Amino acid sequence: MSRMLLAPGRYVQGAGAIKEIGLHTSRIGTCAMVIGGRTALTLCGEDIQASCAEKGIPCHLECFQGVSSRQEIIRLSEIAAADGVDVIIALGGGASIDAGKAVSHEMKLPVIVVPTVVSTDAPCSALSVIYTEAGAFERYLFLRKNPDCILVDTTLVANSPAKFLVAGMGDALATFWESDTCFRSGKPNPLTGGALPTLATRALARLCYETLLESGLQAMLAVERKVVTPAVEAIVEANTLLSGLSSENGGHAGAHSIHNGLTNLKVAGRKLHGEKVAFGVLAQLVLEGRPSRDIKEVQDFCCSVGLPICLEDLDIVNPSPAEISQIAAAAVADGETIHSTWFPVSADMVEAAILTADALGTGYKKVHRL
Repeated sequence: MSRMLLAPGRYVQGAGAIKEIGLHTSRIGTCAMVIGGRTALTLCGEDIQASCAEKGIPCHLECFQGVSSRQEIIRLSEIAAADGVDVIIALGGGASIDAGKAVSHEMKLPVIVVPTVVSTDAPCSALSVIYTEAGAFERYLFLRKNPDCILVDTTLVANSPAKFLVAGMGDALATFWESDTCFRSGKPNPLTGGALPTLATRALARLCYETLLESGLQAMLAVERKVVTPAVEAIVEANTLLSGLSSENGGHAGAHSIHNGLTNLKVAGRKLHGEKVAFGVLAQLVLEGRPSRDIKEVQDFCCSVGLPICLEDLDIVNPSPAEISQIAAAAVADGETIHSTWFPVSADMVEAAILTADALGTGYKKVHRL
């Protein structure tokens, strides 16, 4: 079986990088449409237009309506066609980026992704999540290719609430442990059509994890003060590029499935994706029988930056046995990535792992008086 590495065409990162977007747009198009939420357009819409104007590229701003639904994608595509654009700029958070990537896919146009927060590793992926008009999950849209360019202005990231950077670290935390599970099992990765991962993927996953441990706390403290430091640059790259590449090419396993199970409890809906994934990592480590030193290392990191290590941290207080069963049943549903593990996984095993990870986290907090 062949090996494969999926990647965006170009990755650009740095303080003030938004002012360079005209250069990168001019490489792939002559007329652009920016799709972004109201806040994102207010923050940098004028900078994008000015930079594109320097290269003679007209740039239309279109306000994203909030849900990456089929109807919204059709609406945006019709506007793009009427304006005669030949490149899409997807700006903002996850939903507007998903919509922008989907529009580029439907119209067969290149896309530049400009995240204003780095709360997940989704910007690099050849995937969009499609929701109903009411905001419920509908399906995954697998795209023909990864984005043509990712541009991350770390000044914008540093001026966003630190909780988003921390949530991104939670999502990135899963990258090494989930890809390691997939490497061990050797099971096909649907995102690469079943191709085997490259050595580069393994190296990226390890580097992502090491970068989190080394720079995570420093980066969080800097962003709380709205400044950019080398640690911020390192964590932005880990959250976005390193995690994005190694996650898509290495595969998902238990952490994301347990996250999906947690979303069945309404109370957990107040927490960000990466926060739920972080607890999912700890439950995955228990499920797989990983050494206690690995679990403690992850707990130490999570506590240093404020990521959850027990259910109470997710606002799940004194859950009933039925609620734990509900989480576990959803986590092992057909098609869930928890089945990438090298041994068969049952709902009972996941229940046991969740309860044990919760007990370990609660005990850790008592010992450290947190």
